[in-house]
Amino acid sequence: MNISVLDQSHIPKGGTAEQALAATVELARLTDRLGYQRFWVSEHHNMYSVAGSSPEVLLGYLAAQTERIRIGSGGVMLPHYSALKVAENFRVLEALAPGRVDLGIGRAPGGDRLTASLLNPHNHFSEQDFIEQLQDLQGYLTDSLKSESDRGKVLATPVVKGIPELWVLSSSGQSGLFAAHFGMAFAFAHFINPQGGARAVEIYKNYFKPSEQLHEPRALVALFMFCSDSRERNEQVKAVLNYRFLQLETKGRFDPVTFEEIKDVQYTPAEEQRIAFNSQRFAIGTPEELRQQLTKLAKDYQVDEIMAVNAAFDFEDRLKSYELFASVFK
Repeated sequence: MNISVLDQSHIPKGGTAEQALAATVELARLTDRLGYQRFWVSEHHNMYSVAGSSPEVLLGYLAAQTERIRIGSGGVMLPHYSALKVAENFRVLEALAPGRVDLGIGRAPGGDRLTASLLNPHNHFSEQDFIEQLQDLQGYLTDSLKSESDRGKVLATPVVKGIPELWVLSSSGQSGLFAAHFGMAFAFAHFINPQGGARAVEIYKNYFKPSEQLHEPRALVALFMFCSDSRERNEQVKAVLNYRFLQLETKGRFDPVTFEEIKDVQYTPAEEQRIAFNSQRFAIGTPEELRQQLTKLAKDYQVDEIMAVNAAFDFEDRLKSYELFASVFK
């Protein structure tokens, strides 16, 4: 089983963006040393509790701070940008870290629709636009756009030997069909939507068309995870995560809180139902408990790679969790 990480650069309670990004860098170094497969960073906008708004900039720095691990975007929200500019950004990254760059592509706003409209006033979030962008992006990265089109007359520079691994991200499954059509890899965000992912991966594999870059389907599943030898600490992390999910659903915010602040909160029956649903989005436990949970999940999804998304907001907890998690499948 391959294990990987998606880091969202959450700003700690009372902390700063500088501290959040420094923590991301340190976690990348740690997972590099521990033998993780890849380290992805996310793109979010207009969220003061998240520092990760520009993955391509952060990845350039991570390339210089790591040696072996694959680094990538989880993901670049393609509708905000031109396919040419994204291709050029990632060709630069490929030149800086040859053979270990992933370009994960999403079509969600990564924030609210007002912010999305300011990032790209011409963005309609239509499926057809996204499909055309994927086609152009792949064409720019492989120099395969038809020369008679205006887009085909432009070269994405710099010209480099390698091509970043192309991944399409999805929390609904629809984008899995796009990944299959273009011969790209597929990542399902179980941490966003815990239902239908296994079926989405199955459909992706069934419809996969080999590309020059990827001859066979490749998929992973990402979910919130935390690993500790302390059952008490595991229960505390679960409690905080449950509270924050409800906070996001009811108030549209994901503010940092501590266990002490929420330990006495009482929930309504309707909130308890949401907590039960949201508990499917994470795996939290001791190393042996996680081994059992994730082995079953990987079997359900028919994948050989699990991506851990931070479920704890104390930095020392995260360090220890990734150290323990690395031992789960060794």
